[in-house]
Amino acid sequence: MAKYEIIIYWSDEDEAFIAEVPELPGCMADGTTYQEAIANAEVVMREWIKTAKELGRTVPEPKGRLHFA
Repeated sequence: MAKYEIIIYWSDEDEAFIAEVPELPGCMADGTTYQEAIANAEVVMREWIKTAKELGRTVPEPKGRLHFA
């Protein structure tokens, strides 16, 4: 698994932790616990990458730590 940054935060609206992968547009997951959100994000990242490759799209190389905050 490539090492993409994951941003995790609590969503009152969803009553769940949200895990976003900024370098993979639209790639996000949720979970009732912090650990579940991370595990779900790892599954979604694999699926995102697999689908992009099947469609012939470019998969971005992980850039490491991003500076959004």
